[in-house]
Amino acid sequence: MSFDLGPALLFCPADRPDRFDKAAERADAVILDLEDAVAAGDKAAAREALVAHPLDAASTIVRVNSVDSGLFEDDLAALARTDYRRVMLAKTESVAQVSRLDGFEVVALCETATGIVNVASIAAVPAVVALMWGAEDLVASLGGTSSRDEMGRYRAVAVHARSSMLLAAGAAGKVAIDSVYVDIPDLPGLEREARDARASGFSATACIHPSQVPAIRSAYLPSAEEIASATAMLAAAEGERGVFRFDGRMVDEPVLRHARSLLARATRRP
Repeated sequence: MSFDLGPALLFCPADRPDRFDKAAERADAVILDLEDAVAAGDKAAAREALVAHPLDAASTIVRVNSVDSGLFEDDLAALARTDYRRVMLAKTESVAQVSRLDGFEVVALCETATGIVNVASIAAVPAVVALMWGAEDLVASLGGTSSRDEMGRYRAVAVHARSSMLLAAGAAGKVAIDSVYVDIPDLPGLEREARDARASGFSATACIHPSQVPAIRSAYLPSAEEIASATAMLAAAEGERGVFRFDGRMVDEPVLRHARSLLARATRRP
């Protein structure tokens, strides 16, 4: 199983079928949300909309409610009436919970303290194709009030959770998806954070508004200068044996892998 939908994954409330097609047109993939984006009284209507207004299953993820929410089974029943087979499990906390999604490709959303503590074992499950973390739910599960400080930077516990999930995904060979940026008007801040995500090894960033898609795409696309530098470095490496100096810096195989990864990303333009 593979997961390569592009860098900008847009959440869309499942009870708003009038937005489905627009979301699909604007983003690399759509996450139809049966969980937080839908009020408790609208869950049944959201499931019916999911069935009645299908999108391309190849570029759609459905976020279902957590296993212990009391809503999970009804979500699965609705999914059985669709072609969707890629599911994001909210508040994933254990291998046993992932096993409840037999037959689906699973995006494990680890957004509680328990989920982050167990993220390595969750990532190792074959059905898990990608992992994502959620900052606000995580801090809430700890009894906190905000994932960011007064300067807009992640608090230490959020940084730890983000890094833990990324490392677990990398160790298991799975895709890592960065959390949403909730300050919708702050597109420069989003782009900075998405650039950090790309440089750190994330493959995608989730978002909550169509206006955020271009900023994420821009952040994940290497610049012309980066492409030129990586190309020149790899060309220089062809005449070298082992470690060498290029443009004032030491270059060895890990650095060359970074360059190859950057050029591979450059070929996947939206």
